[in-house]
This record gives sequence, C-alpha cells and structure tokens, in this order.
Amino acid sequence: MGEPIRPLQPGEAAPAFALPAANAEGTVSLDSLRGRPFLIGFFRGLHCPFCRRQVKQLARVQPVLHAAGVETLAVINTPVERARLYFRYQPTPVTLLCDPDCRTHRAFGVPRIEFLPEGSDEPEWPSRAKVEQFEGARINPTGELPQPLQPMAANVVLNAKDGFEPDETDNAIFANHGTQLVGHFLVDAAGIVRWAQLEARDGPDSLCTFPTAAEIIAAADNL
Repeated sequence: MGEPIRPLQPGEAAPAFALPAANAEGTVSLDSLRGRPFLIGFFRGLHCPFCRRQVKQLARVQPVLHAAGVETLAVINTPVERARLYFRYQPTPVTLLCDPDCRTHRAFGVPRIEFLPEGSDEPEWPSRAKVEQFEGARINPTGELPQPLQPMAANVVLNAKDGFEPDETDNAIFANHGTQLVGHFLVDAAGIVRWAQLEARDGPDSLCTFPTAAEIIAAADNL
C-alpha cells in the first residue's frame, strides 16, 4: 500500500490537466484557463446521487461566480459519452469535464478510501480506513432521508427517488472508483490554489457533505 495522497493546499500551484468537456466542444485545460480564476469540483461518477445534487447546486452558484469573473467546472468520474447522454436531459451552465480514471482527482490530491486488512491498527482517515468505520457511518446530508443511513444504502434510496438506474458504464465506474472522495478547489488567475475543501475531513459520518453555496461564494469573494 502506497503513501496516502496529500491534497493540494492553499498557496500551491494547480497541476496541469486537459480533459474533454461533456457539454462543450473540445477540451479544457489549465493553460486554457490561465488568466481567469476558477472553481473546480472533483466528483464521483453519475452513480452518486449526492454528486449529482452538488452539480445542481453549482449550477445555482454559477451565475454569481460568473458575474465575479470566476469560471465554474465540475470533473465527473464518468466517460464522456455517458456524461453527454445524461446531461442532454439534465443541462447545466457548469462546464462539465470527464475523467473516468480519476487521474486529475489524484493530481489535485483528492483521496480515495483504501480499506485496511482485517486486524490492521493503522487507520489514517480518509486515505486508509477500517471497513467497520465505513459500515458504521450514518448520513443524511441533504435531509431527504427518513433517517440517517449507511452511505451505500443512502445511495440506493436517493437513486430510486430520482428514478436513476445505473447502466453498465456506471456500474463499472463504481466498481473501480466507488470509494473516491470529493474535493473542491478555488484557483486564482495565476493558477494558484486559494481555497480547498475535501469531503469527510471529520470522519465517515460527514461523507457526502459538501460546501454550501454560501461557503463557495464567500471563498470566491476572498480571491
């Protein structure tokens, strides 16, 4: 097992990236954004109902950020063809980028949970966790559930509520990247990270809790 990924911190340079856009032509790269500040969120695949909800929240925040000169991007852990099909019916003003291998997630240091072997006593949340830590988590971050549920059970309930049925592509992404966490970064016009928020910093009971619109706008105001 390798060393835990270290998330980028304010004051550090954003890494180079170039990703295909799902709702625009061509690719978007760090170089193409140079000279403009941007908010970039890194999400799980479409199988995650909480990520889909956060993209919708970013859509509501986007006009405010746009008026302040800040671009809004969401990196989805989904192949571009699948993302284009889904967002054809769920359009958004947020620039959607696709990274089915989570390479850009890793470049920004957004961790994924690796479960430790049974009997290990070296958990280092969130990069390394015991299975029982995850299984014991109970969440209800959007208040839509009748009671806090284990994260995987919560996904099932909300996907059913949304009428979302994962296809083979979604299931493959989940199998390969199901424990990927979510991160948000605000990057200034020079490509320097000025604000960063990672999912579940406080432990597994804060899984699927993401920055609020007010928190994002306040961070942008401080650029």
